[in-house]
Parts: sequence; structure tokens; C-alpha cells
Amino acid sequence: MNSSYLNFKDKHILVVGDVMLDRYWHGGTSRISPEAPVQVVKVSDIEDRPGGAANVALGLAKLGVSVTLVGVVGDDENANILTRCLEKVGVTCRFVRSERLPTITKLRVMSRHQQLIRLDFEEREDSQTQNEALASVVEECLIASDAVIYSDYAKGCLADVQTLISLSNAVNVPSFVDPKGNDFSIYKGATLVKPNLLEFETIVGKCDSTQALESKAKDLRETFGWEALLVTRGEDGLILFNEDKPSFSLATAAKEVFDVTGAGDTVIAVLAAIYVTSKRFTDAVEYANQAAGFVVGKLGTASITADQLAAIMYQRSHSTNFGVLAPEELLKQVKFAQMNGEKVVFTNGCFDILHPGHIAYMKQAKALGERLIVAVNTDASVKRLKGEKRPINNLVHRMAVLEGVGAIDWVTWFDEDTPKEIIEALSPDVLVKGGDYTIKTTVGADHVLSTGGEVKILSFVDGYSTTSIIEKANF
Repeated sequence: MNSSYLNFKDKHILVVGDVMLDRYWHGGTSRISPEAPVQVVKVSDIEDRPGGAANVALGLAKLGVSVTLVGVVGDDENANILTRCLEKVGVTCRFVRSERLPTITKLRVMSRHQQLIRLDFEEREDSQTQNEALASVVEECLIASDAVIYSDYAKGCLADVQTLISLSNAVNVPSFVDPKGNDFSIYKGATLVKPNLLEFETIVGKCDSTQALESKAKDLRETFGWEALLVTRGEDGLILFNEDKPSFSLATAAKEVFDVTGAGDTVIAVLAAIYVTSKRFTDAVEYANQAAGFVVGKLGTASITADQLAAIMYQRSHSTNFGVLAPEELLKQVKFAQMNGEKVVFTNGCFDILHPGHIAYMKQAKALGERLIVAVNTDASVKRLKGEKRPINNLVHRMAVLEGVGAIDWVTWFDEDTPKEIIEALSPDVLVKGGDYTIKTTVGADHVLSTGGEVKILSFVDGYSTTSIIEKANF
């Protein structure tokens, strides 16, 4: 995890879109109404939360990002409540007030953590005057912004979103769009567009396979000139398409789904926030996926703080992302590392008894890149190569020792006599061997060189040999 990605000092993000007030009436239910066969809720608590684009702004503020929110509200008390809720957490509100439209309000009646009914108070008006007033405020706010999020809930605020995207492009401010509706041409020229799978298939048609999804996503991205397209797929995770690189997919990070309300807002907020510090879509998607997994485990519209996200990423990077990984899990991490511009180094061996020569060798290998993989022969493979008395230490023990070597990022295994298959699967940037090997005699060298990689031959430290150690110990 790169902790600098969560340093949002001096970063400012503009959020533009359909703002709304989420109101919750909480109470107990113990009887049925005598007037009709419905439950009676005795309201004991009223809770107001920012919703829609306002929830995106709230999420950014909770992360520690400086935020300005632009949207259309009514000239009413609910607009005042919404403003107070947002300003309390540091969001600057630049609302366009309408005398004809009410502030969009969604009232949810809750009992025992269950939503019994939702009542929506809203009207839509698409007027030239409103669009021009909104564009004027956005143009003014873009000057001090590192990115802009257009949060479209199809309530009318972004009726002329194409003009707004053009304004952001004119001052080179990257734009992130959470879309809605059946016409994505209105988002032409955006930096990144983030539909869910249903929204995506509404535009391109049903995708019966991953290959079909990738093909249609590539065409859609090129048609509308987006730098990136991110499709969220619920329990199937997220998949990113950008430039000519292979698609990058992540399984969902959610361990338990309690409430998906606001999950999309969290994804777009974290996505934009991490992008302005990392400038890498893959980093932004990784962080956004983890954040979404956190908030869906909470009741109602939830947010995540920078400290919470840092803890999640730290735990992830010090457990499942590094150390001993199965080859298929390692492949995902290698792909992610290479997309982030990290050079991946690969070496292999039996490593039956680890000695100082091995440690020196690992340090030399790690110096050739950012990530070092050590692939270990299984016990059966070692027996075929070294004889029935080997290995001295079984595979689990050998990998556990290697995992503790500071220079090594990932440890994995292979059961074949040579690492040819795993090298071809992982396609490392640098292949390293030691001892008396040459590039011509190094298994996998041809593949690595053909993919633009390097092959390096390192010398072992004199005086150390597993075989000689075993002979001295009379094993």
C-alpha cells in the first residue's frame, strides 16, 4: 500500500449533480392500524442525511478531501437542513436555488433496521435559465479543482452535462461520471465513466460472456472518447477498461452485504480521490473496491474515513496480497503490479536449507525491480531432481522460511520438473538465475525475452552450498 495516496492535503474536488436529503423516521411497530391492515410505527427518532450527489461530497469530506458541492435545491427548509449537514463536515455548498422546485427529499420509514416504505418528494424542471446558472457556478469552481465528479441521478440537474464536461476539459480538470439513463452520448469526452452492469447493458445490450463485455466496453469507450470505463458488477466485482491495456478486474471486497445504499457514491468518491494523488486508474479502482466492501456492511448510507481505508489497505497488503500465494492468486497480483508500473522479478529453486548465500542472492535479485517472486519446487519435484532423501524440509516449511525474508514479496510453488509453465503464466519482467547457468540454458528465458523482459545471471556467494551443508551434517 502506498500511504501517500491517502494524503489529500491541498487537494480539492468539485462535485456536481442531483443533491437530495435522505430522511429517516425510526420507530417501533407493535400493532396493526384499525383503519387499514398496515403496521403502525411510533416514530421515536428523525434522522437527516445528505443523499445523491451530496452523499458523494460527504464521502470525500470524510476522507479528508476539500470539497465543493454544486447542485439545484429548492428555496425551502430542507435545503437549509442539507446545507447545515454538509457544512458541518467541511463541504462548501454552492447551490442554485429554485423558487419553483422543492429540494429532493426521500423519506424512509424504518423499524428494527428494516425499511417499511419510502416516500419521494421531487419535481423535475429542465430550464435553460437553470442550466446556464449551474454552468456559471461550475465554471467558477473548476479553477481551483483537481478533479470533478458528475453524479447523475436523472433528476434534472445534469440535463446539460455535455456543456459541463466541456468546461472541465477546457481547463484540463479530469472528470468522473456516475451515469444514469439510456443515452451515454451526453457524457462524451469525460475522463472516466462508471456504470453498473445493468446500466452498461442498457446501452450495449446483454453480455453473455466476459469476452462480449470486454468487446462492447472497448467499443463504447472509444466511441465516446473516455480515457477509462469502469463497470461495477455487484458480487462479481469491478472491471476496468482503459487505453489499450488488458481489462483489469477485481473480485468484490465485500465480506457481508448488509445495505448497498450509497455504495456507488463511495466508489466514485474514492475513485476520484485516489486518482488525484496517484494518477493511476488501477490504484484508484483497488482502493474504491475496498471502500465499497466496507460501506455495504453498514446500515443505511455510509462513508469511510482515510484512517479506516488505510487500515483496510494495510491489512490487505500484509496478508492476502503478499507472502505465500497460490499460482492463480499470484497471477492477479502480478498483473496489478505491472499495470502500476512495478517491475516484477522472478527466480526459482528448491531452497531446501536456506543459507547466507541464498539471502545475498535474494537481495541482488530484489534490487533488479520492485517485486520479487520466489517459486519453489514441490516435495515431489525435489525428489525427482535430487533423489528420494530430499527434501530435508517439506514444502510448507521451506515456503514459511522464504516468506520471512525481507527481500521477497511473493512465494509460490510449482510441481513440474522445471518452472517453464509458471514463468509463461506469470510473464515476469526480469528472470533471474544463479550459479553456472547461462541465458541459453535458463528455462523460460525465451518467453521472458519475447515479451520484452530481461534475463539476469547472478553469482552465488562462495562457500555456501545446500549439498555441502547436508554432507557435513551427515543427513
